[in-house]
Amino acid sequence: MGGFCAVSMCVLVNEAMLTLFPDFILQLKNIWKFPGGLSEPGEDIGDTAVREVFEETGIKSEFKSLLSIRQQHTNPGAFGKSDMYIICRLKPYSFTINFCQHECLRCEWMDLHDLIKTENTTPITSRVARLLLYGYREGFDKIDFTTEELPVYTGLFYKLYHKELTDNYRTMTGMD
Repeated sequence: MGGFCAVSMCVLVNEAMLTLFPDFILQLKNIWKFPGGLSEPGEDIGDTAVREVFEETGIKSEFKSLLSIRQQHTNPGAFGKSDMYIICRLKPYSFTINFCQHECLRCEWMDLHDLIKTENTTPITSRVARLLLYGYREGFDKIDFTTEELPVYTGLFYKLYHKELTDNYRTMTGMD
């Protein structure tokens, strides 16, 4: 057993998205992608998202929600392990890009429409851009998974990610 938890972040301002042109992927093909990286042991997903965006772009942000999860087995980049690729939505608090030149060649705010149309991206990046554009237009409550912290043992908690539910779900009868 065992695997990797990679976290990718979507930093959204109106209909513009923070995207990277990574250096290490250039040997394979020229593509745009979202900032991202591996979680540290014991690090929450939201904390990973905020840290990785800052390390790669210099942008300060806040975790807002989990958007989607990609599960893949026998990923060549995961050393023979299965991995989970978790895509988060963040709210930026700074906007000036100061990207890590060791990891990427370019970093810019890109219009979601342009990101959807470009051929220089992966299917998952294009799909997430469409998801974000839908959320921006129709409301993020339609796509976001919120976080709820619940106790598991005395003094220990876990985070449960789920679609936002109305307040009356806690008092619904007939669910016992």
